[in-house]
Amino acid sequence: MSETSESEFLSSTSTRFVHSVSGSGRILPATSTRNWNSIDLDFNLLPQTIGRVHPLHSKFSKSVDFNLTISDKTHFKRCVSISFFLLLLLIPLSILLLHSLTHSKHTLDHPPPKNLTLALNQALLFFDAQKSGGLPENSTMKFRGNSGLDDGREGGGIINADLVGGFYDSGNNIKFSFSTAYTVTLLSWTIIEYQQKYADIGELDHIKDIIKWGSDYLLKLFIPPNSDNSAILFSQVGGSDKNQENDVSCWQKPEDMNYPRPVSVCDDTAADLAGEIVAGLSAASLVFSDEKDYCNKLVESAEKLFDLVTRRDPSRKLRMYTEKDDGCGNRAREFYNSSGYMDELVWGATWLFFATGEVNYLKYATDNFDAAEEEELLSEKGVFYWNNKLTANAILLTRIRYFMDLGYPYEDALSTNRTDLLMCSYLSSYDHKLSVTNGGLVLLKPGAGAPLQYAATASFLSKLYSDYLHLLGRTVGSCNSAVFSADELQNFAISQVNYILGDNPMKMSYVVGYGDRYPNHVHHRGASIPLDGKKHSCSQGNGYLYSKKENPNNLVGAMVVGPDEDDLFLDERDKPWFTEASISSNAGLVAALIAVHNPPIKSFDFNNGGDLGIDKIGIFRNVRL
Repeated sequence: MSETSESEFLSSTSTRFVHSVSGSGRILPATSTRNWNSIDLDFNLLPQTIGRVHPLHSKFSKSVDFNLTISDKTHFKRCVSISFFLLLLLIPLSILLLHSLTHSKHTLDHPPPKNLTLALNQALLFFDAQKSGGLPENSTMKFRGNSGLDDGREGGGIINADLVGGFYDSGNNIKFSFSTAYTVTLLSWTIIEYQQKYADIGELDHIKDIIKWGSDYLLKLFIPPNSDNSAILFSQVGGSDKNQENDVSCWQKPEDMNYPRPVSVCDDTAADLAGEIVAGLSAASLVFSDEKDYCNKLVESAEKLFDLVTRRDPSRKLRMYTEKDDGCGNRAREFYNSSGYMDELVWGATWLFFATGEVNYLKYATDNFDAAEEEELLSEKGVFYWNNKLTANAILLTRIRYFMDLGYPYEDALSTNRTDLLMCSYLSSYDHKLSVTNGGLVLLKPGAGAPLQYAATASFLSKLYSDYLHLLGRTVGSCNSAVFSADELQNFAISQVNYILGDNPMKMSYVVGYGDRYPNHVHHRGASIPLDGKKHSCSQGNGYLYSKKENPNNLVGAMVVGPDEDDLFLDERDKPWFTEASISSNAGLVAALIAVHNPPIKSFDFNNGGDLGIDKIGIFRNVRL
């Protein structure tokens, strides 16, 4: 249409305002008897020209040619206002969409089908059922009461210490320092990594209360040396004794026991026990960093103990606490027999580095890591549990390498090779030696029994490492010539959790109270004896041990030992190799559940791992290099 014909057309129509778009993207007023001045909206959509210079080549087509016909000024203003409002609305919606897409990248592709919040709520309740000492009035476990109020004071008066508190280890009434320290360390680690998740589901205060119950007890286990006495470590309260009635021979509720409870005592050569206590105190100090006095108390005790145990003294020889028949750990040997001590010392040093920021502790950990590897049993390669911390320690050193690269001289010591090989070992497609039951449960220690506790910690470590990879912006890792993906690790982690929660050939959950079918005959003194206001003697208790009736008290959240290697399980109270639960195995369950749990939707802290629910830098808060 020519300029003349276009003018004629416009003048012949009833259109009140006709505005064309200039090359610069501006709406230009047309000539009219009712001019509209002040229209000058720069959209910057069209190719720009400067004077008569030919414009540079643009990816936009030069054939963009359109007109805006405005028939009503009021409607146009309203349209512009609405458009502007919609634009403002779209900006936050776009941010939310971006977060949703990022979030789904890590979680929605592999949505855990289980109610993990419920499972985690329940798993934490188990620790409330295991508390010893004077319980708070608001205790959630109504079938439990005060117990062990004289712990630490033997009948003969040989030992006079305050060892009230802590946790009963399992279905018995014994308190093992080694497993308690491991439990405190692992639970603390889960908060340090996933505090946002705990807060989002309303369990942060609960798990901190559980950890403090344990760390308060750990503080009682170490008595520093003085001018009159050498250092003391308490390794156990309760257990078998020369008395006919004791914690092993009697099936009795903790509230009813009135027999002497022996105390096992070690010196500072019990390096494995000392190292685990150091780790527990140090990790807990990070959890309670906002409580300055308590935090300092934990760190000071940990440093004193570590420096004492690792001091250079030719006259001292370090050992495992269960090594000798000297009253230190001989009672514990049947339950928690330690196979080495270097992994605990390296573990303790690593956590002390995080707690204090002192590189000397990191140097100890890296300098002695090879010695710990040499001490590691072949059957325990790749296994993380109360007896072997080396696997988890490698993950922590890798974390330092990834997010706080210290450079020389730590490059080799902080190598990620061991961690990458570990991740490949969890995936059957890469490690054809991996044993897996027909139902899908990984067997990390074939023939050793108790497969669920090893599967749970493997689930935790694999999901945690996949989160590290995502924080780095990586989707894959490699071991030798193989490549594994973060999604594969996540799938493995979820598969093991789902097996524990009911996706198994027995079609039952191995966590009490979760799902429609779960163990009802847990090997547990307190859960099996009714709360009837009566005191049940040692001999009366045996009737409840061998009863075929379901436990009168539901031990909610307890993960039992689980099935055998053929995926078979017997729910019988007098078969503890199937039905017993323990604080150390439940700590692994909690770790796995919080790791695979979806991150908080309302977190926008992308740079610090908020979209994953993980705290990228919190563990380094005390490190000043």
